[in-house]
Parts: sequence; structure tokens; C-alpha cells
Amino acid sequence: MARRGGRATSYYATETRLNPINSFLCVVISFLCVVPVIADAGLYSASDQIIVLSPDNVDSVLFSSSAALLVEFYATWCGHCVAFSTVWKSLARDIKEWKPAVDLAAIDCADEKNRPVCIRFGITGYPSLKFFPAYSSNTTQGREFQGFPRDVRGLRHHIIDKLEMRDQMWPPACPPLEAASEAEIDSFFQTNSVKHLALVFEKKNSYVGREVTLDLLQYENIAVRRVLDTETSLVSRFNVTDFPSCYLYNSSGSISRLKVLNEARVFYSYALQRLPGVVRTGKMKTPIIDLIKNSTEEEWRPFNKTRVYMSDLESALHYSLRVELAAHVTITGADLTALKKYINVLATYFSGRPSVKSALKAVDSWLQEQEGTEIKYSDFRDVLDSVGETSDAVLPEGVQWVGCQGSQARYRGYPCSVWNLFHVLTVQAKEIDDSDPLEVLQAMRGYVKSFFGCRPCATHFESMAQENMNKVTSLSDAVLWLWSQHNRVNNRLAGDLSEDPHFPKIQWPPPELCPNCHSVKWTGEHSWNREEVSAFLQNYFSSDRILSDYLQDETQALIHQRNQLTATRMEKEAGRGAERRARDIHPASLTEEPQGEEQEEEEEEEEPALEEQAGEQYPVRMEGIGGDGKGRTPNREPWEKPQGEQKREQSPRKLRIVGLKLQKTQEDIVDLDSFVNQHYKAKARSAASMSSVVRQRSLQKQDDTEDFQFERGWRVKRDLGSQEQKLGVGVRIEPYPRPQNKHWMSLLSVGFSRLDASLCVLLYLLSSMCLLAMYLYFQLRVKLRHAKVSLP
Repeated sequence: MARRGGRATSYYATETRLNPINSFLCVVISFLCVVPVIADAGLYSASDQIIVLSPDNVDSVLFSSSAALLVEFYATWCGHCVAFSTVWKSLARDIKEWKPAVDLAAIDCADEKNRPVCIRFGITGYPSLKFFPAYSSNTTQGREFQGFPRDVRGLRHHIIDKLEMRDQMWPPACPPLEAASEAEIDSFFQTNSVKHLALVFEKKNSYVGREVTLDLLQYENIAVRRVLDTETSLVSRFNVTDFPSCYLYNSSGSISRLKVLNEARVFYSYALQRLPGVVRTGKMKTPIIDLIKNSTEEEWRPFNKTRVYMSDLESALHYSLRVELAAHVTITGADLTALKKYINVLATYFSGRPSVKSALKAVDSWLQEQEGTEIKYSDFRDVLDSVGETSDAVLPEGVQWVGCQGSQARYRGYPCSVWNLFHVLTVQAKEIDDSDPLEVLQAMRGYVKSFFGCRPCATHFESMAQENMNKVTSLSDAVLWLWSQHNRVNNRLAGDLSEDPHFPKIQWPPPELCPNCHSVKWTGEHSWNREEVSAFLQNYFSSDRILSDYLQDETQALIHQRNQLTATRMEKEAGRGAERRARDIHPASLTEEPQGEEQEEEEEEEEPALEEQAGEQYPVRMEGIGGDGKGRTPNREPWEKPQGEQKREQSPRKLRIVGLKLQKTQEDIVDLDSFVNQHYKAKARSAASMSSVVRQRSLQKQDDTEDFQFERGWRVKRDLGSQEQKLGVGVRIEPYPRPQNKHWMSLLSVGFSRLDASLCVLLYLLSSMCLLAMYLYFQLRVKLRHAKVSLP
């Protein structure tokens, strides 16, 4: 459940104003675009486990097929067809295990492109059902069901009657449905290599034995045979007293009665499918003990199958908020609204540890304060990971599946934990009992639609929500709605490649977990006791029963998160330092500022920055240092600019050249390694290249700024000491001087401003011109004197 429901995302929110005519045209065009999609969808889709027929696939599906087909011809405008569609979908789910022998299909005759197909098969009324035996020829019209029943049980019996007709080809995958004799039972293990033989004793007019036989059609190491009560020798041999009843018979001759909650089809099928050694065809079931010994797989964690684990829930939160949401660089519009609702529901109803709940509430508060129509995921992630800096709130990183672990890494895991998380939220909302019944369900729906990575799963969930979520009127209905949809998904995915052979998709809760949740109708059909199911769900997903085994320690998680955050920030600062050094090596690549900032640059020329003083250190400030809790002290430090300039500098400033030195907005994060290297390298270069005149100038300036440096250095050490105590993670931070830029002006002038350098150059030029003039003057005088002496 990483596109966003087919919607393109934009990095920028754009406001567009349409006049009434444009708005009307947009609505008309949208309607014309949507209508064909609705018409193509009809009443059924592939997710209903029904084959949707069209002129392109009708021949390949109906003819020369190894399985029999039962086809419904319907019209979308037909009210009876719409009412019958729920029965047809329920039948498809009920006989899903019969697919190798018989399958269901449907075609919409109201669609003009399907009309030739419906005319070809002589359809004149709706709904109409036709049965196509296995390997039907393309000339057959199918056998029409006359007066077919409108319930699942009656239709199921009609299908069995059609399969048993002798004048048609028997589906190769269909097992024998006729009653077995004593001779066949005695010789069964001589001709079949199965582990278990299940004998269903029943009366002649009963369909239980044949239904169970087809239910086990896709399972290996087991066979089912029907035995009538007229087989007196077998009845007395097995001591059968109840009809129907099921007995297990193996090759060694041992006989035992199958213990079930009720003598009915669904209980027989469920118990037989879970016998030792019985697996679905194509799925080999490796013993759990072998998985534990397998060192190549993740370590197996023993767990209680009847309980929910907090480790699964926290792992679901981590994967949801740090992995799944990370696929969206920006979150806008309806997706942002869905995220806000989802986080708000988590912060309100998640029954986890106090540190996790505090983290969710902090993120929810930040998210609700965002008034724009777009946020960046990077900002969301920064808030989620930094909540532990100012409090003990933390959401542990990483996943550690316990109750949701699979026999292999590709099984279960995140989808299982998401279902558990949703169930816990609905139950917790009912316990609080003061919220909108649809609040939690709508938040789930929005998250799944916008962010869940499995897009087909998101589509299926949305279709289920559109179908009947609006019928939820109470908090108990919300709990039961989610449970029923979960069972629908289990039914759809049973036998799928994603099914774990150790944890098959079943209708939950099973009889052994909640016997009172199951009951049998007078017709022998299974039914759910919804009141018992509701009570079971409230107890099973209650916050008091969630196990805290295998949880990561909160203190360790907090320390790990703070260390990781500090390391991340230092890494970013190191990257910025590398960029600065690269720009220093190639100063020609820098460009001057636009005209709008010339005035500000001139002001900076008149008052050179303190860090331009030769050999002077500058104070290091980090986040969290200061008395106001925001990284700054209430009283302005000597090196800070007035508040008016601070407000002007809140937006990022472009790089500029001031005093021939690269200036950049002062960072709040310390690059320790860069500072150490630059500090000592600058000292070495200064000692090697300074002239005596420059040294005298430096000493004079040092006398002027000695008191100020002492006071500022003391303050820096004080602030860094408090920050070291606050981190408490063994990190030692010392103040270092600002790295000196590698410009030729720094080497020659030792901190001269651009004005000083310009005056020096000007004076040098003037003195040179004066010397040249004096030289020319004396040369001319010498020539004139020689000329006078040579006169007679």
C-alpha cells in the first residue's frame, strides 16, 4: 500500500484563478474523462476474483479451458444485477479454492463493445448465468441456469450438480465427487502416495463431503472422500454415529475422528488444511526448527501467536514515517491533509511508550502549525529526528519484527504490522469513546491512498472504503468494519505467492483462538457471532495486553539518536568546509553581488569585521547554547549585530568579497577538524612569511584588542562547557579560531582591509612617480650644465 495515487507532485504550490467559463469547461471535460472509466469498470474487477470478459479474451477464457466456467451476463443499469453482484462476489470468495476445477466470469452487456458477445450467446435478459464445461468448443452456447437461486449456498450446490453431469468432459484437476466404496478405501494407499485420507460420512442429500473435497483441491499430502451412511460396513468399522462427521485414516491403519468446533464444511476444511505435512501445492513448508538453525537468515524470535507485540507497532511507525514517506520529496495538497490526519490520529490514539507518544505529539504539533500547502519531507524528518534534543521523546530507528516476522525476509513484516497498528488505533479510539466513528478509518484511508507503497493494495483498500465505509455509524462498527475488510484481504491473498506457508491467510480469528466467535446457521453454513468478535477484538488489541518483549531500550535509543544527529550535522558542516576550501582555491569563480547589496557592502568596508584582525580567534556557537533555549543568549554579545540587522539576515545571504576575503553567513555548527587544521596551518604560514614590519603592525593591533579577545574567549569556553554537559554523550568540544582563508592578501597584509591595501598601493605609485620625476629632472640638469661648459 511510490506514486501518489496517480497524481503528479510539484515542488511549488501554484495558485490559479479560473473564470466561471473555464471552471465549467474543466468540469465538463473531467466528467467526459471519468465516464468511460466508470463504464469500463462495470460491476466487477479482477480483485473480486472474477474473470472480466471482453471481446478480446472471451474465446481464450471460455473455450478449450481445462476448468469449467460459470458466466454471468449482466447490465450495469439493471437494478437486479446490481443487487446480485454482492452475491456473485461472495460466491467467488467462497469457492476460491475450487479454481482449478471451476471458475467464475462476468461480462457487461450494457457496454456497446461487449454487445456482439452477448448477442452471440443469445442473451436477452439480465442477469443470466451460463455454464461452460471444460474443453468447450467455440460453437457451444453454454448451458443456461434456469431459475437459479440468489444465495451463495444454492449456487454452490448448482455448480456441484453441473460438475457431476456425465455427458460432459470432466475437469482434469477436479477430484472424484461420487461416494467411495469399502473396496476403494482399502486399496487407496496402494494407488495413492498421500499422508492423510479424510473420510466425510454423510447422508445422500448432503453436499458437505463434496464441498470439502473441492476445498482441499489445492493442497498436497491429503485426499478427501465422501462416504454415505448406506455403507454399513465402513460405518460400523469406524464406529460412526453422527452424520456428517469426519475421520482420519492413514496408511498404518489407524483411525481417529477429526475434532472440530462444529460439524460443518468450513470447520472441516480449516482443520484439514492445517494438518501436519499438509501444504498448498507449490509451497514447501520448512520446519521452524530448521529456520532457527539457519545462520543465513535473521535470527528467529520465539513469540506468542495469541498476543500483539509493541516491537511490531514501533517498527511499523519507523518504516511508515522514515522509509515510506521518504519517497515523497515534497508533500502537497490532499497528500499533506492526509498526512496531518494520520499523524494526529497516531498522536491521539497510539498506546505506546511515553517517549514514543511524546515524539508523535511533537511532530503533530509542528505539522499542524504549517499553514502552507506544501512541506518538504526533509523538514519533516528533521523534526522527527530532533525531538530528543530538548526532551526524552524518541521514536527508535530500525525494524524488529516479532509477531509479524515471517519464515523468510520477503514474507509478512510491514503489511502485517500496519494491520495490527490500524486495529490497535480503532480499539483505542473505542476505549476513549469520545471521537468521530470515522476519524481513525478516514485517517487510515487517506494514508493508504496517498503513501502506501503497494499501489494495487492501496487501490483495493480504496475500493473497499468506497463500497461501505460510509455505513459505519459507531465506534464498534469501525472496529468490526476494519476486521471484516482484513478478512476480505486474507481471502483474496490466500494461495498467493506472497503468502507465508508457515502463516497462511485465514479467516481470523480461528476457532481455536475464539470458539465463541463462530456459529452455524440452520442450513449448516458458517456465520460470525459479531458481538463475540467485537468483544474479542477489544480484548486482543487492548493496550493492556500488548507485549513489550524485544523492545529497544529508550535510553539507548535516545543516546543513539543524539549521537547520530550530532554526527550528521558535523558531516554536513565538513561538507560545507570542503566547499569553502574549493572556492578559496579558485577565487576567480566568485562573482560580485547584485547592485541592490552594494550599499550594505560599503557599510561593511567602513567597519571591517572583527574576524579580519590578524591572528584573532572568533567565538564558536552551537545549537542549544544560550539562556533562551534557542541557541542565543538574551543579552547581545559584542560580536553580534543589532536586532535590525539580524532580522535582515534571517534569509540566506549570498557570498560576497569583503576585504578580499570570502565572507559567509556565520554557521551555528562547529567543524572541529577543519578548525584545527586551518588554525595550525595558518600559524605556520604566518610565522614563515611575515616580515618584521608586518610583525610590528600585528603587535600594535594585538595590544588594542587583547582585552576584548580575553573576554570573548572566556565566554566561548563557558558556553561550550555548558553545551558539553548538556549533550552528556562523551563529546569534548574546544573553541578553535575561524579558519584563515588562503588569499595572497592574508599572507602579505596580515589582516589589512581593502582600504589599507588601496592606500598602500596608491602611496607606492605616487612615490615611484616622484622618484622618476626627480631622476628625469637631475638628468636634464646634468645635460644643461655640460652644454654651458662646452661654450667658448
